[in-house]
Amino acid sequence: MNVLQLIGGILLLIASILIIILVVMQDSKQSGMSAMTGQSDSYLSKNKGKTLESKLVFITKVFVVAFFVLTVGMNLIIRYVK
Repeated sequence: MNVLQLIGGILLLIASILIIILVVMQDSKQSGMSAMTGQSDSYLSKNKGKTLESKLVFITKVFVVAFFVLTVGMNLIIRYVK
């Protein structure tokens, strides 16, 4: 196991833990009976671009992309670097 594999593994571990934490912190899109009736519009949902929820969604997307890139990079390193 070389240094690149060790660093990549640590970065993958950190990214995966952060993704789990960010997903758990997000609110549910639908809650109970209001999901059946379709009455889930609120002031906060109409101004979603400025809320904490939208920031969490954006940060989660960034970490998912980073996780994907790290995974592909690690597979390439393991396969071609010896």
